[in-house]
Amino acid sequence: MAMAAFDFLALDTDGRERHGLLDAPSEAEARARLERRQWLPVRVSPAAAAPARARTGKLGAKALALVTRQLATLASVTPLEEALHTLAAQAENKRLRDVLARTHAHLVEGHRLSEAMGRVEGAYPPLYRAMVAAGESAGALPAVLERLADMLERQQALRSKLLTALIYPAALALTAGAVVVALMGFVVPKVVEQFESMGRTLPLLTRGVIALSELVSQWGLPLLVLAVALGMGFAATLRKPGPRLAFDRWLLRLPLAGRLVRDVHAALMARTLATVVASGLPLMEGLAITARTVHNRALREATEGMVAAIREGGSLSAAMRRAGVFPPTLLHLASSGEESGRLAPLLDRAADYLDREFHTFTSLVLSLLEPAIIVLLGGVIAVIVLSILLPILQFNTLVTG
Repeated sequence: MAMAAFDFLALDTDGRERHGLLDAPSEAEARARLERRQWLPVRVSPAAAAPARARTGKLGAKALALVTRQLATLASVTPLEEALHTLAAQAENKRLRDVLARTHAHLVEGHRLSEAMGRVEGAYPPLYRAMVAAGESAGALPAVLERLADMLERQQALRSKLLTALIYPAALALTAGAVVVALMGFVVPKVVEQFESMGRTLPLLTRGVIALSELVSQWGLPLLVLAVALGMGFAATLRKPGPRLAFDRWLLRLPLAGRLVRDVHAALMARTLATVVASGLPLMEGLAITARTVHNRALREATEGMVAAIREGGSLSAAMRRAGVFPPTLLHLASSGEESGRLAPLLDRAADYLDREFHTFTSLVLSLLEPAIIVLLGGVIAVIVLSILLPILQFNTLVTG
């Protein structure tokens, strides 16, 4: 029988009002489900809602971190049903409100929180649901939610730092390119018209700049279309497993970008594994789920190799060392954590250290990259200006001589 969504208002055994959505075949069945929870139905009416299993879209990292923090705070002082209903009612984003309302509806039906999250397809990451399930099994859901909130907030901060590190140099480079194209496409051709009336041989530098200017003026648009087409073809090629794996391996071998990608991956991995261990989730299960979320295919392959190594009886530190993509500090702290029985705290400490290293490294790179772009732009403009001044100086010399 097809399921329908019903808005309900009920009173619990303490006389408190309960609001929310409930999926049931009929209104009578919806009332019966409320009564089985020992709630007194006051109002049950059809709601204009999508089917229970409809995809609502994945929650963004920022929204998920905020909801987890709020849920961790409310779950320690109120029942989960009431906490979720409160969060859904105050959510301003429509998709977030729909996700929370559906999670609440499945919770009211009698499902555990992790099961309710799983029934809202695509909204919550698999590792997130696994950690929630581990917290429910251990009877420590509020504490696990607190750890999850801490992890998500730190990951969000790391992503923000990475985005900030990449946006400014990219914007500066684009601005510099636009200035050069404007000079070559509009300024230089106007000056060339004056030189052509001289009837004399122009300096080599001037002729080179004029040739480049004509290329930009006449072939700029076709070249731009060609570059876009090549970019789209390259992106399509990277969707294939083989070329993507080869590209990701090449990326890791780059002096600066490779180190940046490895350090970011190591920090996220350490933070995630620390939360997994502290939440009571089996290490191998958490690692296997984490491997599926790694974007770099070479790092994903290395992480999957770690799962196989641990399954064969190896330790986490030995599997990391065998993978060959993690910094020595993480390997040392993971080994010390396993030996002392304090794996989660030491992994957390390793993640903090890697975060600081990432911040220091990106700050250093930016401090060198920004002046390098400015100096390069200044040099290009100096060449253009010099190519214009040389014929003028040459003409003045001939006139005075």
